[in-house]
Amino acid sequence: MEQKKAIYTSGPIGTRMLKTAFGMLAGTLAMSGYNIVDTYFVGKLGKVPLAAMGFTFPVVMLIGCLFHGLGTGVMTTCAQALGGSRQSKAAKLVTSGAVLIFLFSIFLAIAGYIGSKPLFRIFGAQGETLSQVIGYMNIWFFGCATASLSMMGNNILVAIGDAKNAGRMMVLGLLLNAAFDPLFIFGWGPIPAMGIRGAALATIIAQCIATVASFSFVRKKHGLIQFQWLPWREVRAAWTLTIRYAIPASIGMLMMPIGSTIITWITAKFGDAAVAATAAAGRLEMLAFVFPMSLGISLVPMIGQNFGAREYNRIRGCFRFSMSFAFFFLLFMAVVYTFFADWLVGIFAPKDDPAVHTIMVKCLLITVWGFCMIEVHRFSGFFYIGCGRPAVAAWLNGLRILGLMIPFSFLALYFNSLEGLFYARLAADVIAGSVGFLLSWRMTRRLPDDGLPPPTKHSGESMFRKVFQLRNLLSFAQAQTKIDSSSDTQ
Repeated sequence: MEQKKAIYTSGPIGTRMLKTAFGMLAGTLAMSGYNIVDTYFVGKLGKVPLAAMGFTFPVVMLIGCLFHGLGTGVMTTCAQALGGSRQSKAAKLVTSGAVLIFLFSIFLAIAGYIGSKPLFRIFGAQGETLSQVIGYMNIWFFGCATASLSMMGNNILVAIGDAKNAGRMMVLGLLLNAAFDPLFIFGWGPIPAMGIRGAALATIIAQCIATVASFSFVRKKHGLIQFQWLPWREVRAAWTLTIRYAIPASIGMLMMPIGSTIITWITAKFGDAAVAATAAAGRLEMLAFVFPMSLGISLVPMIGQNFGAREYNRIRGCFRFSMSFAFFFLLFMAVVYTFFADWLVGIFAPKDDPAVHTIMVKCLLITVWGFCMIEVHRFSGFFYIGCGRPAVAAWLNGLRILGLMIPFSFLALYFNSLEGLFYARLAADVIAGSVGFLLSWRMTRRLPDDGLPPPTKHSGESMFRKVFQLRNLLSFAQAQTKIDSSSDTQ
């Protein structure tokens, strides 16, 4: 098989990262656009459907993080293989990973359909709100395969360095979703009005089309999908290598929906207006992260390719550039949101409920000042993942969610303060971002000189070993090396 050049291992670091970020800009906006478009059209249905969307968000995040963890395993191992000029191995990892993700999506769809009603009752959904939630999720569950495979196809394109086509596929999905949303939500001609269920169906159809398009590029242009029977030992080796990355990555990512679920439960104690407002504010916040997310999308594959190529000085250069950019860009966005909060909220809040408008504005005015540290924290995890240490990235997420945000939020509930709930989020973001920056800076500084074998121990490992006592998880680098060697000999 023809060897593809690993494009992230050459050229000026800042230029390469910005070029990739601009290539992904439209696609990243499209990622946020799914939620914004759905929120816009569902918001026109009134407070109850919007509150129902708020209740679905933690579960959608939960399943999305599971798939994102598997996708991270495929993307990272693919990037490292390409960085080490092992094209054939990268193709096996991608093909086997797609099969694994599809099978896992079927399992989750069945489990979700069976357990959705009692689950959302636990979250606090009742009456008509519960009915709307179940109607939405029963459709969404059986379309989650399209979401997961679409995400994976785009990630692989970015891992290869084809950010332009990855962005185009994301935009395609958004445009189709925006076209289908009013059609299925409000109805037209022979198509009946489906309400909130129409939003789920529109998303599924749009993502299905985008999935076919993205995998077509992965196969025809880059040759990383193989339509041939692979021996079970090769599939098992590829799955093992992927899962060794995916498990800790998924655990770390699962902290977010777990935290979101608990925060939603706490927020529900303040009423449906609070749930609707915070859910809508969360989707509105995504606009501020569009360009930093575009930059961050390429971080894991860029670090992974250079880690596989043993170009450690480039990893240190990526750290300096990405952290500086994330901090100052989002500090600027906090100022913008502060001045225009009322106007922005007026676009998305329901016109018939001023309480939702007021809560959304208050939420934004407080939480925006933690935006820069959220992204610094997220980038810190990316550096650990790309350097083969997803376990540490998982515990960084655990620190933010389990160690800080949830305890602070329960404290706000104890004092019956909705405003205190927003300050709890701000404090958690600032503290976790600071810790993540210090640990990832120390880890990248201690990487060896270019060309030397990758390290087997990393900065911060002893701390997490003492705190969590998970020696098997934290000895990940040695296990990964053995699996990598076994796969190469097959």
